[in-house]
Amino acid sequence: MKTPNKLFYCLSFALLMGTSGEAQFFKKLAKKAEKAAERTVERRVEKETSKKTDQALDSILEPGSGGKQSPGNPQGNGNPGGNIDENGTSTEPVTPGPKTIEVYSKFDYVPGDKPIFYDDFNDDFMGDFPSKWNTNGSGEVVTVGTLPGKWYSIANRSLTVPNLGKALPEDYTIEFDVKATNLTTNTSSSAVLEIYLSETQNLTTNENKVYAILGFCQYVPVGVRVHNFFTGDPASISNNLQQDFRDIYTDVVHVSIAVNKNRYRLWLNETKVVDLPQFIVNPELINYLKFHVKGFDKQKNQEQLLISNLKIAEGGVDLRRKLMSEGKISTNGILFNSGSADILPQSMGIIRQISQVLTQDSSIRLNIVGHTDSDGSDESNLSLSKNRAEAVKKALVSVYGVSADRLSSEGKGEGEPVADNNSAQGKAQNRRVEFIKK
Repeated sequence: MKTPNKLFYCLSFALLMGTSGEAQFFKKLAKKAEKAAERTVERRVEKETSKKTDQALDSILEPGSGGKQSPGNPQGNGNPGGNIDENGTSTEPVTPGPKTIEVYSKFDYVPGDKPIFYDDFNDDFMGDFPSKWNTNGSGEVVTVGTLPGKWYSIANRSLTVPNLGKALPEDYTIEFDVKATNLTTNTSSSAVLEIYLSETQNLTTNENKVYAILGFCQYVPVGVRVHNFFTGDPASISNNLQQDFRDIYTDVVHVSIAVNKNRYRLWLNETKVVDLPQFIVNPELINYLKFHVKGFDKQKNQEQLLISNLKIAEGGVDLRRKLMSEGKISTNGILFNSGSADILPQSMGIIRQISQVLTQDSSIRLNIVGHTDSDGSDESNLSLSKNRAEAVKKALVSVYGVSADRLSSEGKGEGEPVADNNSAQGKAQNRRVEFIKK
């Protein structure tokens, strides 16, 4: 801070030597110079701090960087989802870059087990507006570079609604992938995705609602904001999480939301960002999901907001009690890369809960059964289902320390469907993993 002090004293001396008019001029100039110098120093400090933080994260998260990733909290003690302050917001960093199973080993999000809606846009033609949605603006189904699958590009200033067919229940989960393209320091501070849970499926937000706002601005950290509004209730909640999420938005971000009556939780990738036990004042007034996009300039900057793999499911409650009481659970919340047995890291919340059951009761032994949809041949699906069940078994052993002799695995292929394989939603239900007490 020597530079601003020196400049300030020099100008102050000049102030004392001048006339009254000159004194006022130099006084203003001195203040401006001091502030400018301080901002320069602050930017340098911020840059150095950011550099050191990035280096520390690299050593933890990137293979070959010299750091070692801890397997986390295999027994599920403490607060696995990140530290949440008194306002219901996270104080933990959200990490960018490729994710691994180890990074997600403390992830405590568990998706619902009764599918309500699923859309990966594979049933839609490129360039068309997605058939299961409605909007007051526009949008189209696209592919993007090396990103897998199809994506829904939501036009700027568009409110869009998935056609659920029925109101949301009291307990449910929502998850989807989001990608913002061509973000730069020129991206507007108003570039946001607003995620509404509201009263009707009409194309309006002027009603009872709760919503989260993800800000994609790159030149300053905008953070995540959450708000609620209920007619006649003056005690509204408005939280602003001032955390820097800019780095993670350069890649695909997995958003997870869990609603349990009044409680609202939101995760970005593996980190719990928001946890508000009394956010939804009147659950009976919150029935539908809506997305609103604004602040993206496609024409000038080629900025787009894309979403894919939207999955809404009833449930999201504790699977541990169900497994203990019923001796069997079936879930389609354990996800794999298409056509492979590679577990997607965001599936670890379920596997973690299974490990906790096994840790609590050492007498329990489980058979893990994999199922697929009907895409592909019978032989390949049978092999794939076996490999996926075995992959889950290996995750329980290697990540959470469960003894391998307490687990067995098998695959049933496409032979035991629970839904119609002629739709994306039906296929999503059929791709499932069962845990059965032996």
